[in-house]
Amino acid sequence: MTKVLIANRGEIAVRIIRACHDLGYRTVAVYSDVEQEALHVLHADEAVCIGKGAAHSSYLKIAHILSACEITGADAIHPGYGFLSENANFASVCLSCGLNFIGPKPETMHLLADKARAKEVAQRAGCPTIPGTGVIEDPQEAFRQAKKLGFPVVIKASAGGGGKGIRLVDKEEDFIKNFLSARAEAEANFGNPDVFVEKRILNPRHIEVQILADTFQNCIHLGERDCTIQRRRQKLIEEAPSPVLDPKTRERIAQSALAIAREANYSSAGTVEFLLDKKGNFYFMEVNTRIQVEHTVTEEVTGIDLVKEQIELALGKKLGYKQEDVTFSGHAVQFRINAEDPHAHFAPSPGKVEYYVPPGGPHVRVDSACYSGCTISPIYDSMMAKLIVKGKTREEALAASKRALREFHVGGVKTTIPFHSYIIHHKDFEDGEYDISYIDTLLDKGHTFTK
Repeated sequence: MTKVLIANRGEIAVRIIRACHDLGYRTVAVYSDVEQEALHVLHADEAVCIGKGAAHSSYLKIAHILSACEITGADAIHPGYGFLSENANFASVCLSCGLNFIGPKPETMHLLADKARAKEVAQRAGCPTIPGTGVIEDPQEAFRQAKKLGFPVVIKASAGGGGKGIRLVDKEEDFIKNFLSARAEAEANFGNPDVFVEKRILNPRHIEVQILADTFQNCIHLGERDCTIQRRRQKLIEEAPSPVLDPKTRERIAQSALAIAREANYSSAGTVEFLLDKKGNFYFMEVNTRIQVEHTVTEEVTGIDLVKEQIELALGKKLGYKQEDVTFSGHAVQFRINAEDPHAHFAPSPGKVEYYVPPGGPHVRVDSACYSGCTISPIYDSMMAKLIVKGKTREEALAASKRALREFHVGGVKTTIPFHSYIIHHKDFEDGEYDISYIDTLLDKGHTFTK
């Protein structure tokens, strides 16, 4: 492998380009016609325009991406996250064209992309799963099964992610309309209307485990991340380690993640996600077969560069670590800085960035593709930057976070910086007393997130 094409944009494309350059590989950026001056285009060795601005005309065009490889002589593709990153067909086409796909094997991606089949994998691995059904097409049969499980329940799309095709149903009379709505949304977003029903775990936390695995049956975990601070099932703050896990539960979750990875014959970097209830019971949720937005906090507490590891594993190299080699130091928190107005129900705030002054100082990292004068387009994800702060303890990390957020200055667009400043000064957050409905509850109560 000599040249890597990054089939993505924004901060993750910049992050991957840096890892490739550190490893000595040349890079190719792809971009749409509205991003000629994007930072990932400027940082790459070469860049190719692959279409019009909308993702379906550019970043989701497999033929255009493969053509860019042919034009530039790229012999590997890194998909980043989002877009085509979990598309098994894309991975398969890359391999059939003689390109190295930096990710898991297509058959593994296909298996784990279906949440119902992934749940079966978890069950075979002996991991606790949420009581529920298999895929059901008939609304009346689904309703009968839901009543057996007992309300409240969750209707989930088998395919896709990002909170699409999911409905929380508290009352029996609301089930049928939500079932039909979830199927329609799943069909519209993923081309697959399949859904299943699960018992709803009330007020859980979101815990995920980072894994690395090679093709020689070596598999390790790099600890867990707590991604409980969410709005409408979209993560906003992530940290490592979780502030609520006791050592016994931490080890059980990590070993469950490894068992699932082995059962799926997994290789590459990946994340196994769980829900943790108030009693400390955990349940398998899904596997993400890609690098995660929040991989940074794991890097900070382990000192392991996950993107470099992902690239090396794709080359067929043996994992360079045994489990006992992985050590954990300190506490890290990541804040997603989005171009959204937290005072207006997080409405998107696209536009020209008049000034962009990220924070600095000890233990502060900013992953971003923004700069003063760049434009936040309304047609892409609103994330502008990821602020990552580390401390010897959680208390130290939060103290440094307050300072870093105070130093983060952006003009021209609204951002979620005021939201983050509000949350980390809130006693519930400092004490770790929150669940995945915490932010939505505050919103329902009319909170404006003004510190």
